[in-house]
Amino acid sequence: MQLSFAPLVRQTAPAVVNVYAEREVRQRSPFQGDPFFERFFGQQMPHRSQRQSSLGSGVVIDASGVVITNNHVIDGADQVRVAFSDGREYASEIILRDETIDLAILKIDANVAFETLPLGDSDAVEVGDLVLAIGNPFGVGQTVTSGIVSALARNQVGISDFGFFIQTDAAINPGNSGGALIDMNGNLIGINTAIYSRSGGSNGIGFAIPANMVRAVAAAAETGSDTFVRPFIGATFEPVTADIAEALGAPRISGALVNDVQDDGPAAAAGLLPGDIVTAVNGRAVEHPDAVGYRLATAGIGGTAQLEVLSRGETKTIEVALEAPPETIELLLTGSNPLAGAVVADITPDVVQRLRLRSRPESGVVVLEVDGRSPAARYGLRPGDIVMAVNGTDITGPDQLAEILAAGAGLWRFDIDRGGNLMRQFIR
Repeated sequence: MQLSFAPLVRQTAPAVVNVYAEREVRQRSPFQGDPFFERFFGQQMPHRSQRQSSLGSGVVIDASGVVITNNHVIDGADQVRVAFSDGREYASEIILRDETIDLAILKIDANVAFETLPLGDSDAVEVGDLVLAIGNPFGVGQTVTSGIVSALARNQVGISDFGFFIQTDAAINPGNSGGALIDMNGNLIGINTAIYSRSGGSNGIGFAIPANMVRAVAAAAETGSDTFVRPFIGATFEPVTADIAEALGAPRISGALVNDVQDDGPAAAAGLLPGDIVTAVNGRAVEHPDAVGYRLATAGIGGTAQLEVLSRGETKTIEVALEAPPETIELLLTGSNPLAGAVVADITPDVVQRLRLRSRPESGVVVLEVDGRSPAARYGLRPGDIVMAVNGTDITGPDQLAEILAAGAGLWRFDIDRGGNLMRQFIR
């Protein structure tokens, strides 16, 4: 008797591709900041630009040429090419990307029927299952490694805002990102995303995004959306600690503690209360708040979710509507002021979820982006900062903030909430 993965590899490997992303990088002039050269060139210093390329992997999930990969593989790219193990190479376009989940959908520019990997049910995966990882580590060429599923529902990995990974000991190295994690039936059960390593090589701890999340993101791309929108229920959560479990009579230190419920949201309408502990979603146990977010995201907008809740010592099941989040209006701050170059927005539930804020402040606007060459960056403003007040005036929205900044001032005083800590900054 001979045991071999070869038949399975022959069946699945043709659908795993290499992804080459190229971007133009503008280099800072070595003479920038030199008074002599700035006297002649002013601020328009000569600069050089060069092409940078990154290498990752991807998986064909539709015969028309739809490819799933990691967002960090193609982030910032202005040209993306997809290469197959048999030497074929095609240009492709990015049709959807999500930085928080770290997934991107590509479409190959060719009228060809491609081999695909079927999406499996990642909820059926168990610890100890045999798996294969297929990708292009270090650019050496398509490589297959074997291992088992080491753990499920891993969070706090620190590689993205996503917090529900399949952990495997199948060797994963740089270049494997976006590649396939398959089961013994040849189904895609995860997209290899990251490793835990102090040396840069595989130490037997790799992480993959579950196929059920891939399915939800691919479905959004099919509708023509260029972003993945998560359902909104109007509640925020935090982990259950040993002290919280003891105080609330919880039998286990797991689940998600409800710390805030929006008055007019679906969670409030369903009867969810601050202090409740969500222990399961749609019959699946949840170990932490990230697991709740994963279960809701894969359920999708438009339906309902069954939440099992420990409330005031009693266990009950409630049905929560999964709605589209309220629209978030973003505003780029301009002009001659210390916050110019920052993109701010109202603190909507979608923003709270996207930036993983612990609760929804009653006032203020949140910073979404900061141009690295702007005054806002120079004065230390960061994405996630909440501008609470300017010169003693509480901020209620982006438009009001823009009006205050446009009026000007000789001395600016900003009250900023950063990670729950209030900072006051004075700028003349």
